[in-house]
Amino acid sequence: MYSNIPITDTRKILEDITLNNLVDPDIRHELLSWYDTITKQNYFLHKNNIVIQKESLAMGTPSSSILSEIFLQHVEHSHLPRPTQKHKIINYFRYVDNILLIYDSSHTDIQSILEDFNSIHPNLAFTEEIDQDNTLNFLDITIYKMPPNIKISVYRKPTFTDTLIPYTTNHPPQHKYSAIRFLYNRLNSYCLNEDEYQREENIIHNILLNNSFPLPSHTQHAPERHSPLRPLENECKWITFTYTGNETKYITNLFKYSNLQIAFHTNNTLCNLLTCNTHYQDNFTCSGIYKLTCPDC
Repeated sequence: MYSNIPITDTRKILEDITLNNLVDPDIRHELLSWYDTITKQNYFLHKNNIVIQKESLAMGTPSSSILSEIFLQHVEHSHLPRPTQKHKIINYFRYVDNILLIYDSSHTDIQSILEDFNSIHPNLAFTEEIDQDNTLNFLDITIYKMPPNIKISVYRKPTFTDTLIPYTTNHPPQHKYSAIRFLYNRLNSYCLNEDEYQREENIIHNILLNNSFPLPSHTQHAPERHSPLRPLENECKWITFTYTGNETKYITNLFKYSNLQIAFHTNNTLCNLLTCNTHYQDNFTCSGIYKLTCPDC
């Protein structure tokens, strides 16, 4: 999606937003200068050549998600009311670049909708995926049409593997259980019926077993509660320890009631274990921004 966002149009949208909301001129100038810097001085390394991307937003840049959302929301507010009314679209949902439309097929032609959507902007190209056998996958759920209602289940791609950080590996427990907490939070957050809930719970149990985890109760996956003696979160400072095993846990427990929050990182990554570099690259030949032109001088 980022490679299809027009930087000139997005800059004009950003400028109009700041003007319409009476943003302080100095702040507006700073925002637009920031925008020009990250879009016009976007350097990267390609086949040992330093090149600059002149059009669209960069992949992997944190700012690209914000800027693309600004552009897409402007398109939605400016252009979508007409086709949604024209085609009698019942509901419209979007998450990043995934859109779900609910419509009555007796009043709405999906091909006409697609043509109108693709005429909104030359950079935007929409494709369609229609429900098959009253079933449609959207993000991480499968939607089943069962008139007069619908049913949902958790969807996993065919390429899904149940590999997590194994329980027996030398990693911080916080890292190991983060994925488990996510699976249980999703299980208890989605409106699954009893059969789908049980099915998803069985899948989670299989994932745990395949990664040598015990099968604890749901309450053991709840976020850790802070002791009443522990300072408030916003009063704490964070420090990072390299996790080596039980010794690290013993040391960090000494800070339990201090104003320090503990985070862990590990050195036994695949990159460190499998990479064997005998040639060290000069830092000045790596990709990145080497010179920023000040917009004011």
